Amino acid sequence: MYCDSGFATHAKSQLHINAMLAWCNYQTKGPEETLINTLSHCVGELVKENRHYIKSVAEVLLLTATQNIAQRGHRESDEDNNQGNFLAILQLLANHDPVVEKKLSGMHNAKYTSHQIQNEVLDILAEMVRSSIIKEVKDSQFFALLADETKDIAKKEQMSIVLRYYYNGEIKESFLHFEALEQLDAAELTKRIVSILERYGLEYRENLVGQAYDGASVMRGKNSGVQARLKELANKAFYVHCNAHCLNLVLVDTVKIIPEVDNFFTVVQKLYNFMSGSYVHPKWLNMQKRLFEGTPPRELQKLSDTRWACRQKACQTILDRLPAIICILEELEASESGDRSIEARSLLALIDIQFVALLVTICKLFGEAKCLSDALQCKNLDLGAVVSLVEALVDTLKSFRSEEYFEGLWRTVIAMAQACNIDIEPMKRRTLLSQRLDHAHVTSTVGGRSEKNVDTFRIGIFYQIIDVMLNEIERRFSKPSCTVMHGIEALNPKSNHFFDEEALLPFAALYGCNAEDLTHELHQFKRILDRKVQAGIEMPSSILDMTKLLEPNSEIFHELFRLYKIAVTLPVSTASCERSFSALKLIKTYLRSTMGDQRLNNLGVLNVESRRSNSLNLDEFVNHFSHTSRRIQL
Repeated sequence: MYCDSGFATHAKSQLHINAMLAWCNYQTKGPEETLINTLSHCVGELVKENRHYIKSVAEVLLLTATQNIAQRGHRESDEDNNQGNFLAILQLLANHDPVVEKKLSGMHNAKYTSHQIQNEVLDILAEMVRSSIIKEVKDSQFFALLADETKDIAKKEQMSIVLRYYYNGEIKESFLHFEALEQLDAAELTKRIVSILERYGLEYRENLVGQAYDGASVMRGKNSGVQARLKELANKAFYVHCNAHCLNLVLVDTVKIIPEVDNFFTVVQKLYNFMSGSYVHPKWLNMQKRLFEGTPPRELQKLSDTRWACRQKACQTILDRLPAIICILEELEASESGDRSIEARSLLALIDIQFVALLVTICKLFGEAKCLSDALQCKNLDLGAVVSLVEALVDTLKSFRSEEYFEGLWRTVIAMAQACNIDIEPMKRRTLLSQRLDHAHVTSTVGGRSEKNVDTFRIGIFYQIIDVMLNEIERRFSKPSCTVMHGIEALNPKSNHFFDEEALLPFAALYGCNAEDLTHELHQFKRILDRKVQAGIEMPSSILDMTKLLEPNSEIFHELFRLYKIAVTLPVSTASCERSFSALKLIKTYLRSTMGDQRLNNLGVLNVESRRSNSLNLDEFVNHFSHTSRRIQL
């Protein structure tokens, strides 16, 4: 009785009813909706949100790094109106992303926006980029080293390290590292370079086949320079003096040797300084609008002290706008405005028929040199193509050294002089004779200034410019008679010594190839090329084209493909280092001059190698980031 009444009372209680409802509810649910699974699902959602937020932080830092945008502000407290670009962009993202907005507003001590976290994120992202570069270099096996040095805005010496290699059908030059330097002697530079190569696990003793620097004696010294010291460690590292730098030296020497050309560029620089003045510049723009309707005004370019091939552009602008320059100078000369009037008068006196002739000559000759300069900065160029391009420039300059070509050039000079109202027949200077010769008949004087005419310009200036350029090209670009250059010439399909075994076998022996196997491969591949030509297939035109042709059959023609891969890997110029210096100037600016070396290095890699940076797998990044203990689950 007691039991029945007790159970009956309990069955009617609220506790029992709630328990039965919960039991029935549990029976209707599947096994996947247990408490443990529910908790696991909540944790999974939380981890998903956390990973999404960390990826968003990384994306903002990648954006700022690749676009040269400063990340940090002067103050980053919540009360500050300007917290810096990184936090501002992240907040903008939060306005459109509820997950990011939730994390930024909800977590007070785990927002992951501090400068320490920024450095850590940048370090991981940059290391992922470097890892992809190192993987390609190791897969390619052979690589070349390019290095150059400059000062940053903080007056700190920075050395740029670039690796050149052949990978997947193309020549690549990938930026690897900025190294801050304290000493600039050959021993210290060599030590730093070797340390960087070892840090990234590169087998330089066997696989480093080339090295390229500028013409500084500490780098190119054949006894104790960096190239000599590095060659002691890696005996296959063939040294190449940057060909773009060699061409620059050709133009520098041409100007210095010929006084008339040196004086000409002095006048060009004075014109730039005069036209850039605050009073003259608006008049210069208005004069162009008046004389050259329908075309936008152009600015005169300042002469570069390092890139002499670009001086052609400055001269071309003056040549195109010479009538406007003359009008401005005449107008200011007549204004009687003191020093400005005197300066305008002196510049007008310097712009004579010889100036116009030099202007036309420099535009033409330096224009040909600029075409070669642009080509030498191309990453896909090989040493065989360099020889062909330099020979083409030599042939062009030789063709200019003729009376027939000069007559056409002089007609252009006369037409320009007439358009600018410049005297075509120069006035002879009256020679003052000594009073002792008053009663003497003088037929000629010694030491007097000679008359300017067409023949004196053609023989004394025009031909001299061409001769000096030809001599300097011969001196700067004539590679020493060495095994490597002969071997490259034998691999060039455009060469007369193509597949010459006498030149090719010593080159192969230098890089450890099997001479017997190479000989058989040469004979077989010659037959294949002959069949292709007979079938109407175009013959490869460069060493790179030959390398691409051999790559699908690299296992069959192993030794030959190996030689071609080495040939295209040998460096041509250090233009890629110069490009990294351009990025350096945009990254480490006056307002960011206290940036640390590690942060600068990481930002440099992410910026210069922006294509790799933008293709990074951010899920992989989060996996790397989660290896360290974090306050949020990842």
